[in-house]
Amino acid sequence: MSNNRYSRQTLFSEIGVDGQRKLLSSRVLLVGCGALGASHAEMLARAGVGFIRIVDRDFVEFSNLQRQTLYSESDADERLPKAIAARNRLAEINSEIEIDAVVADVNHANIESLVDDVDLVLDGTDNFQVRYLVNDACVKSGTTWIYGAAVSSYGTAMTIIPGKTPCLRCIFEEMPAAGSSPTCDTAGVIQPIISTISSIQVTEAIKILTGKPQKLHGSLIQVDIWENDWRKIKLGRPNEECPTCQAKDFEFLRAENAEFSTSLCGRDAVQVQPPNSSVIDLQKLADSLENIGTIKLNEYLLRLNVEDYELTVFKDARAIIRGTDDTTVARSVYAKYIGN
Repeated sequence: MSNNRYSRQTLFSEIGVDGQRKLLSSRVLLVGCGALGASHAEMLARAGVGFIRIVDRDFVEFSNLQRQTLYSESDADERLPKAIAARNRLAEINSEIEIDAVVADVNHANIESLVDDVDLVLDGTDNFQVRYLVNDACVKSGTTWIYGAAVSSYGTAMTIIPGKTPCLRCIFEEMPAAGSSPTCDTAGVIQPIISTISSIQVTEAIKILTGKPQKLHGSLIQVDIWENDWRKIKLGRPNEECPTCQAKDFEFLRAENAEFSTSLCGRDAVQVQPPNSSVIDLQKLADSLENIGTIKLNEYLLRLNVEDYELTVFKDARAIIRGTDDTTVARSVYAKYIGN
């Protein structure tokens, strides 16, 4: 451990040298590395969390730079996957820790293996489908996870300790209906709420990882940074009728409940995920499409501009189809140019 790197943090009596050693031996999974996830990643890396696994399905765009603090214009120019761009930046911030960058969609097929060897999971995603999936996997494995969300100037956070606190489905029994909640597409988002919610989530993570669970806030925190409104709703006991943490019915881990196409917030784009996992040879695909449209290729993804669409295809056979928010149209475009 560097004598100077963490000196100011170890001077904080609640952490100290022993707490710092615990952080250096800790393993954390970040689900999503957009606005919240990028902020989480940087704070954890600077704090000296020894192993950080970053999983994200997307690539960097210029519209991200207003609030996603790890990324640069060159990352957007190169369309680097966010997990890779984050790893590159974090390696410059702290070369003493290990960053595991995973370019993938978090789904029913991989979530349990991603959670399996970590001490804690931090939510950096932007949709409830993935959050319910994370909740199922963490409750099943007994892994603590910290929920967080932010849109417009409003955000919320809650720490979930399986067997001790309510889980996500205890609080939000049903997934919000499409169109029932504001999104970054309809309401926008300002960076200060990202920093605020991320700070709450990461502070809770540090308390847990350094062995200070008595300091957790024990509530559902709601913040509107623009209106200067802060609320704490104290959490009670788990819901005795919760299908997840009480009945142990992990329905989101079952393949029949998996969504294989998802409209992406604020993007006029849809992600298409084939139901069966596979690995694409991007160079071979580029060769087959060279007479179809304009192609750009790097080691992580292929981009094809054709008709009114832009297809970004990843090695794991996922594709982001820009130019439509209709999942049926997107699946049709995928089948036409990539295959079934």
